[in-house]
Amino acid sequence: MRKVVADTTKCMGNGVCVMTAPRVFTQGEDDGLVRVISPVPDPQDWDAVELAVNSCPSGTLGIVDVDE
Repeated sequence: MRKVVADTTKCMGNGVCVMTAPRVFTQGEDDGLVRVISPVPDPQDWDAVELAVNSCPSGTLGIVDVDE
């Protein structure tokens, strides 16, 4: 199974992820940093997630394989 992860220590809060995959990412109201709201997205969201991961200017986002 694949899972979406975010390293908030790298996040610059530019919101590319939220604009690209809004059902998977949001930004904190207090700090503007990324929050993963759907770590295991629905199948139809994976293309947007991969685009968000590849578009993140700070390298905050990743996709990892995890054992079920």
